[in-house]
Amino acid sequence: MPAKPLDAVTAETMKNCGVTTSLNVEGGMAVVSPVSGETVATLKVHTAAEAEAAIAKSSAAFRTWRMVPAPRRGELVRLFAEELRKSKEDLGRMVSIEAGKSPSEGLGEVQEMIDICDFSVGLSRQLYGLTIATERPGHRMMETWHPLGVVGIITAFNFPCAPWCWNAALALVCGDPVLWKPSEKTPLTALACQAVLDRALARFGKEAPEGLSQVLIGGPAVGEAMVDSETVALISATGSTRMGRIVGPKVAARFGKCILELGGNNAGIVCPSADMDMALRAIAFGAMGTAGQRCTTMRRLFVHESVYDQIVPALKKAYASVSVGNPLETPALVGPLIDKSAYEGMVAALDEAKALGGTVDGGERQKIGPDTAYYVKPAIVEMPKHEGPVLRETFAPILYVMTYSDFDAALEMHNAVGGGLSSAIFTTDLREMEVFLSAKGSDCGIANVNIGTSGAEIGGAFGGEKETGGGRESGSDAWRAYMRRATNTINYSTELPLAQGVTFDIG
Repeated sequence: MPAKPLDAVTAETMKNCGVTTSLNVEGGMAVVSPVSGETVATLKVHTAAEAEAAIAKSSAAFRTWRMVPAPRRGELVRLFAEELRKSKEDLGRMVSIEAGKSPSEGLGEVQEMIDICDFSVGLSRQLYGLTIATERPGHRMMETWHPLGVVGIITAFNFPCAPWCWNAALALVCGDPVLWKPSEKTPLTALACQAVLDRALARFGKEAPEGLSQVLIGGPAVGEAMVDSETVALISATGSTRMGRIVGPKVAARFGKCILELGGNNAGIVCPSADMDMALRAIAFGAMGTAGQRCTTMRRLFVHESVYDQIVPALKKAYASVSVGNPLETPALVGPLIDKSAYEGMVAALDEAKALGGTVDGGERQKIGPDTAYYVKPAIVEMPKHEGPVLRETFAPILYVMTYSDFDAALEMHNAVGGGLSSAIFTTDLREMEVFLSAKGSDCGIANVNIGTSGAEIGGAFGGEKETGGGRESGSDAWRAYMRRATNTINYSTELPLAQGVTFDIG
């Protein structure tokens, strides 16, 4: 990274992506990089009235885009993937600047966008319905899928671009325009992604209507305009459970559709037969990656008493040696927390754990850069009981470790939290593995064996149960949420039989 002021690096990177929006609006919303805690841009904020105008433009775009054949819509997404490949380095740098991720993780997030685009291009020729057996002779019954409408996407700071693309790539091939409200903490990455998409739109031609994809910068007022609008057919919101409790009922009240991808208090179970070296590496990344600021971060670990003294000291050694530092200047594996509030939340959780008898290793603030940047050592907390802060998600690198003797009891503790996103078991015992994946096992939307809780691929549907919201994004059949289903019955006979043997003779 050049030894330039960070705001200059930001401006250069945004220019490389094709962003023409002013990054220095007097009195605008400050964009602060967690890398240094300094302001790197000030952006114009959209008003609620401007948000309403954007929604109207999206609605007009829908009437045109829904009539473009799906494979042709897929061509736009293919072109977008090409542009993403060209801009991968710059977009990855923006993720590092705004979210504090390591270069590898920043580039990985952009690669996730490329992957879902590739998936969606193929999907554009596979929006299949069914032919259904009918009891009526001379009839055919089938289902068809049609574009749904305007899709509003609300994203969180920790993944500033990939979840948008999970939604946008699918929505575009399904025939829906998209409106994106990024986190106030990471709006620059959103503007950069839109600029890259604009290049693809220019190559695609006039079939793409104006307003097909728009970014709205701002706070709650902008989000509320999207959530409350009956014109927005689907809201896909990624963020905290608290946010989901607000968004979900509001959208339901107007009979809109929601995809909620909320918090997760994810856990792993280390069994006696586990490959300990593999488990160690998987737990380390799952618990420390992105400075513990992933919705899939491993936050709880249940270790069988027979291997506790084998795995926990090795984990402590790994934690003590992990590198923490500026992701733009060093090869550190762990970058900064997003802001002061995140740091204070971590401190409060560790203090509460200590008060309940927990033993804390790590968690100290690191003096890296100015006082406005918040770097910490990841913490391992050995807890005597499954209680207190263990039961809640703290968005920071804290791993609570507990021992167990009975597998069924470990499963009960595993499931005894609000979140139901991701989970993992480390075992070579076939029975334990199958129980974990069975109806009595993990109650999470993601259940892994011998890999960690983080690092999902786009081919599978992503999301979780309970307080995680129940939504699904990305792969598998998640595309169906962006379309409306119609069941069709065609009578090609000269008779009019009714189903279920009902008769209605009008003479």
